[in-house]
Amino acid sequence: MNRRHFLMTSAATALISLAPRAFAQGSPAASDTSARLNATFDQIFDMMIDSSPESATALGLDKGKRAAMKYKLDDNSLTGVQDDLAQTRKAMAMLDAFNGATLDDKDTLNLACIRYSVERGLTAPGKYDLSSIARPYRIFQQGGAYFEQPDFLASSHTIATREDCDAYVSRLTAFATQLDNDSDVQKAYAARGYLAPAWSLDLTLGQMKALRAQPAESCSMTRSLADRAAKAGIDGNWAEQATRVITDKVYPALDRQMALLEQLKPTTAAGDGVWRLPRGDELYADALEYSTTTRMTPEEVHQMGLAQVKEISAELDRILKANGLTKGSVGARLTALNVRPDQLYADSAEGRAALLKSLNADYLKVKALLPRAFANPSNAPLEIRAVPVEIQDGASNGYYRRAALDGSRPAIYFINLKDVGDWPKYGLPALTFHEGVPGHHLQISTMQEAGTLPILRRVGGYSAYSEGWALYAEQLADELGAYASPLERAGYLQSFLFRAARLVVDTGLHAKRWSREQATQYMVDVTGFARPRNQREVERYCTQPGQACSYKVGHAAWTRARAKAQAALGSKFDLKAFHEVLKDGAMPLTILEQRIEARTAAALKA
Repeated sequence: MNRRHFLMTSAATALISLAPRAFAQGSPAASDTSARLNATFDQIFDMMIDSSPESATALGLDKGKRAAMKYKLDDNSLTGVQDDLAQTRKAMAMLDAFNGATLDDKDTLNLACIRYSVERGLTAPGKYDLSSIARPYRIFQQGGAYFEQPDFLASSHTIATREDCDAYVSRLTAFATQLDNDSDVQKAYAARGYLAPAWSLDLTLGQMKALRAQPAESCSMTRSLADRAAKAGIDGNWAEQATRVITDKVYPALDRQMALLEQLKPTTAAGDGVWRLPRGDELYADALEYSTTTRMTPEEVHQMGLAQVKEISAELDRILKANGLTKGSVGARLTALNVRPDQLYADSAEGRAALLKSLNADYLKVKALLPRAFANPSNAPLEIRAVPVEIQDGASNGYYRRAALDGSRPAIYFINLKDVGDWPKYGLPALTFHEGVPGHHLQISTMQEAGTLPILRRVGGYSAYSEGWALYAEQLADELGAYASPLERAGYLQSFLFRAARLVVDTGLHAKRWSREQATQYMVDVTGFARPRNQREVERYCTQPGQACSYKVGHAAWTRARAKAQAALGSKFDLKAFHEVLKDGAMPLTILEQRIEARTAAALKA
């Protein structure tokens, strides 16, 4: 199991029913079992954190008895992968001790989620000898130490004391080690056929060269340390120390990695989907289950996507016609709307600043509407930032990074501003409602603040649950009247169309052997988004199989569960009460629907 990814984005499927039933909740034996179970959860969490310095930093736990962890990075070596597997097996054995135990409803839910998350962690290393099935390539355009660590050091490693500065320099040395470890692992994976497509390696090399081209004394990693130390009033020659490590260790390791990729690139198999890999069809089925927390087949997902593309396109057609956009297909009309001068920000520093200002305005607007749909919604702070320029070529279009548990670092919503033409104005509100509130930020902050949940569940997650919620949040924003115009509402529907098209494209790439070019053209024709944006998305799907399907599969589960609750409760349905399920923490989709059914049954009896 990749420890950091488990703690941040676990994926799972329910194994047991969570329908209401009787438990011996008040008995001393049940109380003792509950205490032992929760102590076991804490032991597993500590075990994972103590072996993952990056998780400790991301969660704000690299202090006190764990202060030394701030000087280190995760072990990403071949040995580290096997250590992850051994640790996962140990965690499973600890959970197996509670097989058949009498548990109350809360403990049953916690055990179901944690147990299957741990079990899913066995698949990649145990079945395929890989660190991840959702990211089967060690180095690609969105993965590897070269891609992750400069951003991690800049946005997760806090600088408040001299010790923090020393730790940063130490981590630069560890970064060089990670680069060499990645090279060793990728070389071993490539020998078994697990190597990214040639175009991905070209993108990767381009980003590495851009990082390497920065003079060490003025590169982003040096500036991040020196500027923040100066702002905090910490004396010292920090720029000089960082420059020395980058010059002597980081850049030589990066040079070695670039040389390796150039050497390996001619050996990579033809094609774009994971069908090209050893046991590729089997791997994709596992990756799809991992990301969707369902047992839907690739064909079922593909057909679901085609049906939803048709349905959403019809609704968009009506809105576009009502607003004078009548010529061509829905995709063609959206494409025309995307390039209208009134929908574009200037391709300049001022234009990018204006775009970020608009995102903040939308965030504040919808935040004020939350009390209409949520009881005491979280008020956790959120920063909105552009993706760092060094990684924007390969980075996703938008993504969310959770806050540290202790509040030492706020949550961040990143948007890729490489090309402002990717972001017509009418589509931006939906993105903010997805990444911010009532989307990822509200859901994850609510979970992190749920003190009754074991910490292992407060920091874990499921892509289908969270991404499904974020799409549901875009829909909820519409119900709250957050879209200011019919065109902004068209932007929200375009977002849904985009996610429906992903179902078609992801399964097309990996199960039907579509090419990257074929998939990109389908996205352009259907969604109306600019070709460069669609191509970056398709390139992500090629190298991270299954994850793109979690959005719409998850959204369908959320909307299906709410519709059932409304039908059963009638006039007794309370939207605020329905949303209280967020405080139960993230869970696989099957458990989610059962959990909402149980809540509905309880409300009917009240």
